[in-house]
Amino acid sequence: MAYLIYDGTFEGLLSVVFQCYQQKLIPTDICREADFQEVLFAEKQTISTREQQADRVWKALLKKLHQRNKELPFMAFLSGEPGIEMMLYRFICRLFDTKFSIETDYGDADVLRLKKLERKVMQETSRLLQFVRFQETKDGVYFAPIEPAYDVLPFTIRHFKNRFADQQWLIYDLKRDYGFHYDLKQVREVEISGKTFSRMDGKVNPNVLQEQEVSYQVLWKNYFDSVNIKERKNHKLQRQHMPQRYWKFLPEKSL
Repeated sequence: MAYLIYDGTFEGLLSVVFQCYQQKLIPTDICREADFQEVLFAEKQTISTREQQADRVWKALLKKLHQRNKELPFMAFLSGEPGIEMMLYRFICRLFDTKFSIETDYGDADVLRLKKLERKVMQETSRLLQFVRFQETKDGVYFAPIEPAYDVLPFTIRHFKNRFADQQWLIYDLKRDYGFHYDLKQVREVEISGKTFSRMDGKVNPNVLQEQEVSYQVLWKNYFDSVNIKERKNHKLQRQHMPQRYWKFLPEKSL
């Protein structure tokens, strides 16, 4: 029995699963390296991320999972739910060790919780696609700050690459301090150290913005106001379809 420490990536977690089977480990808990707190007299072991081991576990998972559930482990992982590592570890072990399908066994607390988390992550992915707003900078890059409830940015990149293939863009997750940059050829994951935008609401420094960007934002705000019927405002319904955490990134709400 030991606390297994990993680097916090999905590949790292799959490497932990591989080592548990190889070394016959029964983890007390699986913890991200950044979140681990020392436990008195507890045995701990750090598991390194190995792509080959992670790939073997992932391919084995895909063979066991039904087509509709092939993204379930990754989506649930992106939720960042406390205890998600042990939840997924138990689910994967049961999946490998059982001959019949367990994916619809909602009497199993782990299966039920993972399916609920998957649904929440899918909903957040859909919202992100709707509420991303770009700001054009002087160097021709369209910058969009985001702060989703879950780490869903990787699921949206294919959409943005196809939708905006003719322009450079950078979508940056302020909460997790990373993003993806498209340079008209490929998409790369990036971390920005010298930030020229606010870490609170993602607003770009006016000195960096394209000269007409502010004017465009004002025009969009005016359009939003002109089509809005004040007498029919329903703030409760608005918050239901447009969560308030997104408002600070929307020109129609922030100007």
